[in-house]
Amino acid sequence: MSYAITTKKCWLNKNEIVKIFFLNDVPFTFDDLPVGYFYDKQVVEEADNNQNYSGEDIYKGSSYLIMEQCHPCFDIIEIMNPENLPEEIQSFYNGEEDLLR
Repeated sequence: MSYAITTKKCWLNKNEIVKIFFLNDVPFTFDDLPVGYFYDKQVVEEADNNQNYSGEDIYKGSSYLIMEQCHPCFDIIEIMNPENLPEEIQSFYNGEEDLLR
């Protein structure tokens, strides 16, 4: 089975905007945005239009994916669009890095 990665800019804990990564609509991790993102009207509008998430929401999504053995940071799964993954693990999915090293 092949999985899709999507990202959205969302409010985290109702006090900061982050880029959340989803595997088939299940949130599993997030990245902080660069300093000054509050001044970018498009970023704030996107976050306002998306669901608010808590750290617990992301923890639960991540835990579920780990339990199902399909967490892209920990399990080898087929990703349709690895370019949307967090930068730290893109090189593995692009074949540039070997997990056994």
